[in-house]
Amino acid sequence: MGREVHFDKAELTLKLTGILSFFALKRKVKIPYCTIKSVYVDYFDAPRWMLRMPGTSISPLEIYEGSFKYANEWYFLSYELREPLVIIELEGHEKYNYVIFQIKDPISIASEIRKRIRNLE
Repeated sequence: MGREVHFDKAELTLKLTGILSFFALKRKVKIPYCTIKSVYVDYFDAPRWMLRMPGTSISPLEIYEGSFKYANEWYFLSYELREPLVIIELEGHEKYNYVIFQIKDPISIASEIRKRIRNLE
């Protein structure tokens, strides 16, 4: 898929590899655990009028890679299929309000993120 999640002590890193990093115009997104408000697995329909800033979108094919802005909120999207995605809602992150990505076994990734957040408390 071209996406990897790396768990460190204070933050997680979503790393994009190969062609995904080219289309997203970004290789990684760092997310401190303390900025994560919620994490869950669900389907996501990108709003039709999202602005690519910068990023790549082919909405008829459900391909979204990169930074997008909608309703004064920043999103980092990385997916190309209509399937359950990891959705992370952030508060106090340096740029993003949401990070939404496709990955193999999204339920276990979301579970691991929740576990790391609980360990901070």
